[in-house]
Amino acid sequence: MASSPEVVLSFLHDMSEMVRPKADEEFKTISDFKRRKGGQLVEDLEPWDEPYLTRMMKSSAHNLDYSVVASYFSLPQCIEGLKVLAESLFGVKCHEIPLGPSESWHPDVLKLSLNHPDEGELGYLYLDLKSRKGKHPICAHFAIKGGRRISDTDYQLPIVALVCSFSGSNFQSVRLHHSDLETLFHEFGHALHSLLSRTDYQHFSGTRVVTDFAETPSNLFEYYAWDYRVLKTFGKHYSTGDPIPENLVKSLQGAKRMFAATELQGQVFYALIDQALHTAKPSSVEDTISIVADLKREHTSWKYVEGTHWHSRFSHLVSYGAGYYSYLYAKCFAATIWQKKCKEDPLSVEAGSALRSKFLQYGGAKDAPAILDDLVGNSVTRNRNGGIVPDITCLGQEMKLFK
Repeated sequence: MASSPEVVLSFLHDMSEMVRPKADEEFKTISDFKRRKGGQLVEDLEPWDEPYLTRMMKSSAHNLDYSVVASYFSLPQCIEGLKVLAESLFGVKCHEIPLGPSESWHPDVLKLSLNHPDEGELGYLYLDLKSRKGKHPICAHFAIKGGRRISDTDYQLPIVALVCSFSGSNFQSVRLHHSDLETLFHEFGHALHSLLSRTDYQHFSGTRVVTDFAETPSNLFEYYAWDYRVLKTFGKHYSTGDPIPENLVKSLQGAKRMFAATELQGQVFYALIDQALHTAKPSSVEDTISIVADLKREHTSWKYVEGTHWHSRFSHLVSYGAGYYSYLYAKCFAATIWQKKCKEDPLSVEAGSALRSKFLQYGGAKDAPAILDDLVGNSVTRNRNGGIVPDITCLGQEMKLFK
């Protein structure tokens, strides 16, 4: 959709400008907290202070014990949560079915069949969610077989796998931190895109779309991991069976809002690095370091630390070469879709029908801007210099970035 690096950069600069005032305020808040904790001898705020101090501040401000949160999200209950989403939104029941001989690559793997009362079988989903020795610590969606039209009456059903690495001694004992639950819902958004699309050709099935549209369903389904109306349907205490308290979810939501601008600013910075290193064609390691340092100083509230080269471990430079900005496109698109179609009643049949019939069913067989316009109207995108960028209004309003 972006069509050129110039369009991408103009979007990223807009995002950087939008988030900077709030991020600067958050930076001062973190700095003041560090000084209160350490006294006048404390040196300036360092980049490595951010994760430690912000987690401490979130826990303190909202009386959060993350282990208590995890006690409501055992892995079996979280799988029930996936089933709730599929049935409430799309009328689709997920049934666990037996695996055939040699079908599974490990005994931990579950197989679900997705069934619609009128349409019959829609596809199959493998779940391999528990960590184990030798397993890559990845959370990802894999399309094993794409859906495609075989004839006027027959359709090749999609087969996908969700692979994660959640820790626990056995399946029943795995308890997800809320960030893990958000990741699971993110990947389930990808899976639903693959399972619910109905395309003539498998090369357009599900997530096989333009890069800067691919992360939109996954970002949208992250919202469901934060909504109490959703969480109360499956979040049950592992020992008592009590539903997750609404006040606990409100505390999670409050903690999420703290330093959200700082986190978004970091994502913009990563996307700018990705663009710069793929367009500037630096001739030496020193050139890459100076590029990163300049971007850090210009587009973040944090200083660059001499002698560091963080970008050397940024794996998305390879896997998403020059495409990391697509996560920010998706974040903006998802914010607009959530506010305009899902927020009022996130589990409604109406919301699910719109998502399926106007969005998910097309995979990559329909132009992404046309899908977005049909779903939420032309307010979701903007034409710019021959390309298309997301409208940032809904995200900015959600994060309270506008005065």
